[in-house]
Amino acid sequence: MERHWWQKEVIYQIYPKSFYDSNHDGIGDIRGITEKLPYLENLGVTMLWICPVYQSPMDDNGYDVSDYRALAPEFGSLRDLDELIGEAKRRGIKIIMDLVINHSSDEHEWFQKAISEPDSKYHDYYIFKEGKKEPNNWRSVFGGSVWEKVPGRDEYYYHTFGKKQPDLNWENRELREELYDMVNWWLDKGIAGFRIDAISYIKKDLTWKDREPDGADGLAKCSKASRNQLGIEVFLKELKEKTFDRHPCVTVAEAAGVPYEKMGEFIGDQGFFDMIFDFRYADLDIASGNEWFHRISWTVKDLKDKMMKSQSVMQEYGWAANFIENHDQPRAASKYLGSDQNDANAVKMLGAMYFFLRGVPFVYQGQELGMVNFQRKSMEEFDDISSIGQYQRSLEEGFSEEAALNIVNLRSRDNSRTPFPWNDEKYGGFSETKPWIGMTEEYPAINAAAQIEKEGSVLEFYKEMIAFRQNGPYHDTLVYGDIEPLEICDHVIAYRRYREKEAILCLFNFANDEALIRLEEGEHIPVWGNLSGTEIKGNEIRLQPYQALLINERTENKKPEK
Repeated sequence: MERHWWQKEVIYQIYPKSFYDSNHDGIGDIRGITEKLPYLENLGVTMLWICPVYQSPMDDNGYDVSDYRALAPEFGSLRDLDELIGEAKRRGIKIIMDLVINHSSDEHEWFQKAISEPDSKYHDYYIFKEGKKEPNNWRSVFGGSVWEKVPGRDEYYYHTFGKKQPDLNWENRELREELYDMVNWWLDKGIAGFRIDAISYIKKDLTWKDREPDGADGLAKCSKASRNQLGIEVFLKELKEKTFDRHPCVTVAEAAGVPYEKMGEFIGDQGFFDMIFDFRYADLDIASGNEWFHRISWTVKDLKDKMMKSQSVMQEYGWAANFIENHDQPRAASKYLGSDQNDANAVKMLGAMYFFLRGVPFVYQGQELGMVNFQRKSMEEFDDISSIGQYQRSLEEGFSEEAALNIVNLRSRDNSRTPFPWNDEKYGGFSETKPWIGMTEEYPAINAAAQIEKEGSVLEFYKEMIAFRQNGPYHDTLVYGDIEPLEICDHVIAYRRYREKEAILCLFNFANDEALIRLEEGEHIPVWGNLSGTEIKGNEIRLQPYQALLINERTENKKPEK
């Protein structure tokens, strides 16, 4: 595959509302990000993904945009954003923003005109259907019907997500042109690209037929008829040609549900995007990404199989965006490590396991501290609209209130949206005012100040790991090399990163017990890991509990066998 500048990036995702509050109103802001650039530079990341800061009523925390060319006042001004972009650039850090173009807010001027002037062009910017009842039985991602009645009229509008997030009608060419103009306006401002939100939902099944119900509510998941539908490729190709292709930018798609055999269309040499998130291994604990109550038990082998399958597909077609946490996922330490979530060695091992996969590693704010899930005692403590919807769905499906609350605690998007703990002071140094959402219980112990320059801390490990990938002697292999999944044993995830004359064996022990690993004959030199004292005898390596170990395999100038 041809090399591209963005393949060597390490991307740090910022949820602005919870990163740092510079004016102490309880809400994080853009100036807060700028003030913390020294921390990010010291961490070693090279690009920031900023979650939505556009003008919004915040029904879904910014993923309901009411003006694409203005910022929400609580986050700051366009001048503040320009300052952030410029200051980050001086520190060698690029900025990408979230692009939310499947839907807008119902407070967007277009939608307001669509409602007040039904004969105007804006009415066709959205999806309306006349009738005295919902046009079909599709369920929204956040629960309930996808259809919301227009007050005073026998008419409904469509929303994939919340009822205050009406879907844009991509069948309308004039709407698409307005969106393309907006995208180019942002790229002209000097940002490095976009993470594109929910883009696989922009094409619907235009028959609007009922689907087989799949829940106690008698509804059917809308994803069956509104995600990755035939014809979406026409829209995505046009989007790329009229925007991204005209700028030296990078694009990362949130495109859930793309069949593996279709990945070439999305991230191939002529693909619609540069990278894509694959949620198959992230959602291994639930039956569906938006049905948390269908819990699934899983093993390390299940995680290994899903992750290595994903890597093999991505290698065949293009480039992966690798992650274990984001703003829509619970904390990785809690999800993947369970009762050992506070074991620093386990947290480091988990981080290293995904970080050296083939693709660009994404680090979510607080992940580098080993942050864990909260334990809320009532639904009144939740902010996330999806969590509230999933609680109601759980009750409908027959769960008790206690069980439903437990399910939401395990999976709530609020887990990763709690304020970043900068120190152990009241409100964790995030703000001098009570934050918009409650802190995690562990912040007096898990915070940045407690880990900065502290030998053995998770933060210092992340700094070392980033530096090893970016500037270490095996940079080219760990960034551009191919990947070969290896079968060692059920509780060890192993893979080989290799180029023509170099191979790095990567071993990760997910057990709290030693693991004896037998390797092929040859010379094996440990080059990096989270623990010292590695025992190697001949072709046998004894991995310590929760050990991550990278080994230079002497290959005698030949490409390793696949």
